[in-house]
Amino acid sequence: MASFSDIKGFVFDLDGVITDTSVFHSQAWHQVADKVGAPWSKELEDGLKGISRMDSLEMILKAGNVQDKYTNDEKVDLATEKNTNYLKLVDQMTPANLLPGIKSFLDELKSEGYLISLASASKNAPKVLEKLQLTDYFPKIVDPKSLTNGKPDPEIYLKGAELIDLKPEQCIGVEDAAAGVESINAANETSIGIGDAQVLKDADILFSDTSEMTLANIKKQMN
Repeated sequence: MASFSDIKGFVFDLDGVITDTSVFHSQAWHQVADKVGAPWSKELEDGLKGISRMDSLEMILKAGNVQDKYTNDEKVDLATEKNTNYLKLVDQMTPANLLPGIKSFLDELKSEGYLISLASASKNAPKVLEKLQLTDYFPKIVDPKSLTNGKPDPEIYLKGAELIDLKPEQCIGVEDAAAGVESINAANETSIGIGDAQVLKDADILFSDTSEMTLANIKKQMN
Protein backbone atom coordinates (compact mmCIF):
# COMPACT_ATOMS: atom_id res chain seq x y z
CA MET A 1 0.00 0.00 0.00
CA ALA A 2 1.19 3.53 -0.78
CA SER A 3 1.84 5.97 2.04
CA PHE A 4 -0.70 8.70 2.65
CA SER A 5 1.63 11.47 1.48
CA ASP A 6 1.87 9.81 -1.99
CA ILE A 7 -1.87 10.15 -2.59
CA LYS A 8 -2.93 12.92 -4.98
CA GLY A 9 -6.32 11.74 -6.22
CA PHE A 10 -9.46 9.72 -5.54
CA VAL A 11 -11.35 7.55 -8.02
CA PHE A 12 -14.94 6.86 -6.94
CA ASP A 13 -17.45 4.21 -7.77
CA LEU A 14 -21.00 5.62 -7.76
CA ASP A 15 -23.56 3.04 -6.63
CA GLY A 16 -23.28 2.30 -2.94
CA VAL A 17 -20.50 4.84 -2.46
CA ILE A 18 -21.90 8.26 -3.34
CA THR A 19 -25.57 7.37 -3.44
CA ASP A 20 -27.55 4.19 -3.19
CA THR A 21 -28.98 3.76 -6.65
CA SER A 22 -28.65 0.02 -6.11
CA VAL A 23 -32.15 0.06 -4.58
CA PHE A 24 -33.49 1.50 -7.86
CA HIS A 25 -31.46 -1.01 -9.89
CA SER A 26 -32.88 -3.81 -7.77
CA GLN A 27 -36.45 -2.58 -8.20
CA ALA A 28 -36.04 -2.29 -11.96
CA TRP A 29 -34.35 -5.71 -12.29
CA HIS A 30 -36.97 -7.27 -10.04
CA GLN A 31 -39.61 -6.13 -12.56
CA VAL A 32 -37.66 -7.85 -15.36
CA ALA A 33 -37.26 -11.04 -13.29
CA ASP A 34 -41.03 -11.14 -12.69
CA LYS A 35 -41.64 -10.64 -16.39
CA VAL A 36 -39.40 -13.54 -17.49
CA GLY A 37 -40.52 -15.74 -14.60
CA ALA A 38 -37.18 -15.87 -12.80
CA PRO A 39 -37.24 -16.30 -9.01
CA TRP A 40 -36.01 -13.19 -7.18
CA SER A 41 -33.69 -13.74 -4.21
CA LYS A 42 -31.35 -11.78 -1.98
CA GLU A 43 -28.50 -13.81 -3.48
CA LEU A 44 -29.45 -12.85 -7.03
CA GLU A 45 -29.90 -9.22 -6.02
CA ASP A 46 -26.42 -9.11 -4.45
CA GLY A 47 -24.90 -10.89 -7.45
CA LEU A 48 -26.07 -8.15 -9.81
CA LYS A 49 -24.16 -5.43 -7.94
CA GLY A 50 -21.51 -3.66 -9.96
CA ILE A 51 -21.81 -5.73 -13.14
CA SER A 52 -22.90 -4.60 -16.58
CA ARG A 53 -26.50 -4.48 -17.79
CA MET A 54 -26.27 -7.40 -20.23
CA ASP A 55 -24.34 -9.56 -17.75
CA SER A 56 -26.99 -8.79 -15.12
CA LEU A 57 -29.74 -9.84 -17.51
CA GLU A 58 -27.94 -13.12 -18.27
CA MET A 59 -27.76 -13.86 -14.53
CA ILE A 60 -31.50 -13.28 -14.16
CA LEU A 61 -32.33 -15.46 -17.18
CA LYS A 62 -30.05 -18.22 -15.84
CA ALA A 63 -31.74 -18.00 -12.43
CA GLY A 64 -35.05 -18.68 -14.17
CA ASN A 65 -33.43 -21.26 -16.47
CA VAL A 66 -34.77 -19.34 -19.48
CA GLN A 67 -31.46 -18.16 -20.99
CA ASP A 68 -32.22 -19.96 -24.27
CA LYS A 69 -35.77 -18.67 -24.55
CA TYR A 70 -34.83 -15.20 -25.79
CA THR A 71 -33.11 -13.98 -28.95
CA ASN A 72 -30.36 -11.38 -28.70
CA ASP A 73 -32.77 -8.67 -29.85
CA GLU A 74 -35.29 -9.66 -27.19
CA LYS A 75 -32.54 -9.56 -24.57
CA VAL A 76 -31.59 -6.05 -25.67
CA ASP A 77 -35.28 -5.07 -25.38
CA LEU A 78 -35.47 -6.47 -21.84
CA ALA A 79 -32.31 -4.62 -20.82
CA THR A 80 -33.64 -1.40 -22.36
CA GLU A 81 -36.94 -1.80 -20.52
CA LYS A 82 -35.02 -2.22 -17.25
CA ASN A 83 -33.09 0.98 -17.96
CA THR A 84 -36.27 2.93 -18.72
CA ASN A 85 -37.80 1.81 -15.42
CA TYR A 86 -34.58 2.66 -13.61
CA LEU A 87 -34.40 6.15 -15.12
CA LYS A 88 -37.96 6.90 -14.00
CA LEU A 89 -36.78 6.17 -10.44
CA VAL A 90 -33.56 8.20 -10.88
CA ASP A 91 -35.62 11.17 -12.05
CA GLN A 92 -37.03 11.46 -8.55
CA MET A 93 -33.59 11.72 -6.91
CA THR A 94 -32.42 14.80 -5.00
CA PRO A 95 -29.32 15.65 -2.91
CA ALA A 96 -31.22 14.00 -0.04
CA ASN A 97 -30.24 10.71 -1.72
CA LEU A 98 -26.54 11.29 -0.99
CA LEU A 99 -25.03 8.75 1.41
CA PRO A 100 -24.04 10.08 4.87
CA GLY A 101 -20.88 12.17 4.98
CA ILE A 102 -20.18 12.05 1.24
CA LYS A 103 -20.81 15.74 0.56
CA SER A 104 -18.49 16.85 3.37
CA PHE A 105 -15.83 14.34 2.27
CA LEU A 106 -15.94 15.68 -1.31
CA ASP A 107 -15.70 19.23 0.05
CA GLU A 108 -12.71 18.19 2.14
CA LEU A 109 -10.97 16.64 -0.89
CA LYS A 110 -11.65 19.73 -2.96
CA SER A 111 -10.36 22.16 -0.36
CA GLU A 112 -7.20 20.06 0.18
CA GLY A 113 -6.50 20.03 -3.56
CA TYR A 114 -7.06 16.35 -4.31
CA LEU A 115 -8.10 15.41 -7.87
CA ILE A 116 -11.33 13.46 -8.28
CA SER A 117 -12.71 11.19 -10.99
CA LEU A 118 -15.62 8.78 -11.32
CA ALA A 119 -15.24 5.12 -12.32
CA SER A 120 -18.77 3.79 -12.57
CA ALA A 121 -19.93 1.08 -14.96
CA SER A 122 -23.24 2.95 -15.16
CA LYS A 123 -23.96 4.82 -18.39
CA ASN A 124 -26.40 6.93 -16.36
CA ALA A 125 -23.75 8.29 -13.99
CA PRO A 126 -23.79 11.87 -15.39
CA LYS A 127 -27.57 12.05 -14.94
CA VAL A 128 -27.34 10.73 -11.36
CA LEU A 129 -24.61 13.27 -10.50
CA GLU A 130 -26.78 16.03 -11.90
CA LYS A 131 -29.73 14.99 -9.73
CA LEU A 132 -27.45 14.92 -6.67
CA GLN A 133 -26.04 18.34 -7.63
CA LEU A 134 -22.49 16.94 -7.73
CA THR A 135 -21.64 17.57 -11.39
CA ASP A 136 -19.03 20.20 -10.45
CA TYR A 137 -17.13 17.76 -8.24
CA PHE A 138 -16.65 15.27 -11.07
CA PRO A 139 -15.33 17.03 -14.17
CA LYS A 140 -13.69 13.70 -15.12
CA ILE A 141 -15.91 10.66 -15.64
CA VAL A 142 -14.79 7.38 -17.20
CA ASP A 143 -17.01 6.66 -20.21
CA PRO A 144 -18.18 3.03 -19.84
CA LYS A 145 -18.46 2.84 -23.64
CA SER A 146 -14.68 3.29 -23.87
CA LEU A 147 -14.01 0.15 -21.82
CA THR A 148 -13.27 -3.32 -23.12
CA ASN A 149 -13.53 -5.13 -19.79
CA GLY A 150 -15.79 -4.77 -16.77
CA LYS A 151 -14.84 -5.00 -13.11
CA PRO A 152 -12.99 -6.95 -11.61
CA ASP A 153 -10.68 -6.08 -14.52
CA PRO A 154 -8.52 -3.05 -13.54
CA GLU A 155 -9.26 -1.13 -16.77
CA ILE A 156 -11.89 1.25 -15.35
CA TYR A 157 -9.67 2.28 -12.41
CA LEU A 158 -6.61 2.71 -14.63
CA LYS A 159 -8.72 5.02 -16.83
CA GLY A 160 -9.94 6.88 -13.74
CA ALA A 161 -6.32 7.67 -12.78
CA GLU A 162 -5.36 8.54 -16.34
CA LEU A 163 -8.21 11.07 -16.62
CA ILE A 164 -6.76 13.09 -13.75
CA ASP A 165 -3.17 12.65 -15.04
CA LEU A 166 -1.99 10.57 -12.10
CA LYS A 167 -0.15 7.28 -11.74
CA PRO A 168 -2.27 4.51 -10.18
CA GLU A 169 0.01 4.51 -7.11
CA GLN A 170 -1.03 8.12 -6.46
CA CYS A 171 -4.72 7.23 -6.32
CA ILE A 172 -7.18 5.78 -3.86
CA GLY A 173 -10.18 3.93 -5.30
CA VAL A 174 -13.45 3.79 -3.34
CA GLU A 175 -15.82 0.83 -3.72
CA ASP A 176 -18.63 -1.06 -2.01
CA ALA A 177 -18.44 -4.29 -4.04
CA ALA A 178 -15.89 -7.11 -3.96
CA ALA A 179 -15.44 -7.01 -7.75
CA GLY A 180 -14.70 -3.29 -7.49
CA VAL A 181 -12.11 -3.72 -4.75
CA GLU A 182 -10.46 -6.41 -6.87
CA SER A 183 -10.43 -3.98 -9.79
CA ILE A 184 -8.75 -1.24 -7.70
CA ASN A 185 -6.13 -3.63 -6.32
CA ALA A 186 -5.34 -5.00 -9.78
CA ALA A 187 -4.87 -1.41 -11.00
CA ASN A 188 -2.24 -0.97 -8.26
CA GLU A 189 -4.23 1.74 -6.48
CA THR A 190 -4.98 1.84 -2.75
CA SER A 191 -8.45 0.43 -2.13
CA ILE A 192 -11.11 1.66 0.27
CA GLY A 193 -13.98 -0.75 0.80
CA ILE A 194 -17.24 0.49 2.28
CA GLY A 195 -19.48 -2.12 3.86
CA ASP A 196 -19.18 -5.66 5.14
CA ALA A 197 -15.66 -6.62 6.30
CA GLN A 198 -16.12 -10.25 5.18
CA VAL A 199 -17.23 -9.32 1.66
CA LEU A 200 -14.55 -6.64 1.29
CA LYS A 201 -11.71 -8.48 3.03
CA ASP A 202 -9.24 -7.63 0.23
CA ALA A 203 -9.61 -3.85 0.69
CA ASP A 204 -6.54 -1.99 1.99
CA ILE A 205 -8.76 0.27 4.08
CA LEU A 206 -12.19 -0.60 5.39
CA PHE A 207 -15.07 1.57 6.60
CA SER A 208 -18.39 0.12 7.67
CA ASP A 209 -20.20 3.08 6.13
CA THR A 210 -19.57 6.31 4.24
CA SER A 211 -19.85 8.57 7.29
CA GLU A 212 -16.50 7.22 8.58
CA MET A 213 -14.66 8.30 5.43
CA THR A 214 -12.52 11.36 6.21
CA LEU A 215 -8.94 12.21 5.28
CA ALA A 216 -7.92 11.86 8.96
CA ASN A 217 -9.39 8.34 9.17
CA ILE A 218 -7.80 7.31 5.87
CA LYS A 219 -4.41 8.63 7.01
CA LYS A 220 -4.76 6.71 10.28
CA GLN A 221 -5.35 3.43 8.45
CA MET A 222 -2.57 4.00 5.91
CA ASN A 223 0.31 5.01 8.15
